[in-house]
Amino acid sequence: MNITKKLITWYSVNKRGLPWRNTTNPYFIWLSEIILQQTQVAQGLPYYVAFTTKYPTVFDLANAQESQILKLWQGLGYYSRARNLHASAKYIVEELNGTFPNTHNEIIKLKGVGDYTASAIASICFNEKTAVVDGNVYRALSRIYGISTPINTGKGFKEFKALAQELIDKKKPATFNQAIMEFGAIQCKPKNPDCSVCPFNNKCVALQKESIGDLPVKLKSLKVKKKYFNFIVMLSSDQKTILEKREGKGIWQNLYQFPLIETLKPSEITEIEKELKGFSILENKNFSVSLYNEDDIIHKLSHQHLFTKFWIVTTNKKFPEGVSVDKITNFPVPILIGNFIEKFNF
Repeated sequence: MNITKKLITWYSVNKRGLPWRNTTNPYFIWLSEIILQQTQVAQGLPYYVAFTTKYPTVFDLANAQESQILKLWQGLGYYSRARNLHASAKYIVEELNGTFPNTHNEIIKLKGVGDYTASAIASICFNEKTAVVDGNVYRALSRIYGISTPINTGKGFKEFKALAQELIDKKKPATFNQAIMEFGAIQCKPKNPDCSVCPFNNKCVALQKESIGDLPVKLKSLKVKKKYFNFIVMLSSDQKTILEKREGKGIWQNLYQFPLIETLKPSEITEIEKELKGFSILENKNFSVSLYNEDDIIHKLSHQHLFTKFWIVTTNKKFPEGVSVDKITNFPVPILIGNFIEKFNF
């Protein structure tokens, strides 16, 4: 079975017209690959257009403020990608004089870049014969060859990387890499793929053994934690509110949020009122509290589920250091906060 030629032939007929397929500029390819990490094409495409429009060169991106980049990234999640993107842009400009590294071994040194992203950039932009291995590739190869080695293990990565490297077209590495990724994305889909039109349906081990739904194999991850978030939305007499910047290495680093009370279980209004009496900005003066959402807003992250309530606190006190409610949309915030701001309509 000549999977290499069949994949390239399939790709020539079925590939989607995506903007990053019309360039070999490493800056644009890098942007697209970072955006598409943990993100589907339909969601990532508008962000790619926004970033390439606002920051058309690596110099523009490097010179931007991190807060501006985080704001433009808002809604994509996994915000460390945006911070790493900015850090790497500054490194390329300040240490490499704006010249993008041109080999897999150099590209992988960029912050936030792993083997897959380095392989994609090196092959597409510099014709290096290094195979990509992402979720789409794992899925396609595991089914076609009937490989049950767990993909989220070191052994699994080595096995699939070696197989992909063996299959890669030595003369057209970029085309092959894009073909196998596209094949996994739109043909060999995670659920209910149309195997009747698959070019490998007469050789696919998973199809023959009726194990399409069982491959690829992935070891179960750790149990997802539940957390209870209570955001305090303060409204002062001078039309201001309070936003805090998240510090440290946790989720939403350097994004802004309303003051947060995290609890071990759902909170009642009496518990929140008691906590608020300790807020120095309220100075224990008269304030009123109301619950915005009776039902928890559940925000699912990869490792934790946030059960969230927004509490509206009004006070006759002024907040000289607060944020004017008409300026609140200027701040980069998690999508959970952004959705609230849009619906609450300050």
